Order: sequence, then structure tokens, then C-alpha cells
Amino acid sequence: MFDARLRPLIDVPLNAIARTLSGTGITPNFITGVGFFLGLLAAGCLVLKLDYAALVFILGSRFMDGLDGAVARHAAPRSRHPNAKSQESDLGGYYDIVSDFLFYSGIILAFAIGRPEHALMAAFLIFCFVGTGSSFLAYAIIAAKQGRMDGDAQGKKSFFYLTGITEGSETILVLCLICIFPASFNMIAAIFGALCLMTTMGRVLQARRDFG
Repeated sequence: MFDARLRPLIDVPLNAIARTLSGTGITPNFITGVGFFLGLLAAGCLVLKLDYAALVFILGSRFMDGLDGAVARHAAPRSRHPNAKSQESDLGGYYDIVSDFLFYSGIILAFAIGRPEHALMAAFLIFCFVGTGSSFLAYAIIAAKQGRMDGDAQGKKSFFYLTGITEGSETILVLCLICIFPASFNMIAAIFGALCLMTTMGRVLQARRDFG
């Protein structure tokens, strides 16, 4: 919901860093891997109930998630390195998507392992994540098959980007809230899970209108 509004603010620092990294040999896939590793560290911290350490690693992981795309899209005319070139690839986009969904579900799983009393609501939230993720990717597949073009409101993507109530920005916020207010996990999970279900339903209805 807020991704399109935040994108212009986020792109400025990301593009500045991308200009510095472009041509240095640091690849987008390497950055994706670093981001995923930071996500694993965040999960480990949650298992050990080191919530504020987990928060730092979550923010670092999501920063890398934004940076990999900026570096991939950085082309020679905007670079201080004459031999720099765009490194966008379908494989890179695939890695990015897979690591994102493993990260989001993994953080919730780790929280449940560290606090089994919240396991039921954690399972509910992961179920809701599956709904938003599957409705998102299924729409993208059909849209690509039909040759539909996406706008750049959320930034240039490796796939057709369908908006909803719960997007990346809202999900990151919820993960941060879980780290800051772990005792309120059940309430946070219930509210955000309901919003995820609303997003899923909205996307199903959108698909019915567009593909029916």
C-alpha cells in the first residue's frame, strides 16, 4: 500500500550506493545472498530471543534486498566506472523472489520456535503469507503470459507487480514491531493476517476481472 509512495525516497540513497558499487565486481546476486544471510542471522536471534539484534539484522537484510535491484539496474551512462553495465537477469530476479519469501516466513517460524506459546498465531500468519504470495505470483505469471506491462510506481521489477493492502513496506514494519513488542505478537499477527487475507481476496477479484 505504501511501496509506491516510499519508492522515490528509497531510490535516492540506493541509487547513490549503486553508482559507487557499479563496476567494482560486486554483483547483485552476491548482495542478494548477503541479504539472505542477514535474514538467517535475524531468525537465529529470534530463536534465542535476542529481539533487538534480530531487528538490526532484519533492517540490514531488507536494505540489501533493495540494493541488489539498484545495482542490477545501474547502467554505464550513470556510472563513474566506464566499463559498468546493467546486470539485470531473470535468474537474479528469481533469486530475489525466492529469498524474499523464505525470509518472511522464516522470521515468523523462528519467532515461534523461540516462543512456542505463540506457535498457533505464527502458523496463521504464515498461512496468510502464503495467500498473498501465491496470489501475487500467480497473477504475475498470467500477466506475463498475456503480455501485460507494469508501471514503475514500485520501481522496475523482474515481474508484473500487483499492488495490495499488505506489500513489502507493511510486512517489514510488522516484522520490526514483532521484535520491539514480542509480547503483542498474537495481536499483531491477527491484525496483519486479516489484512493479508483481504489483500489475497482483492487480488483474486482483480484476476477475475482481468483474466475472466
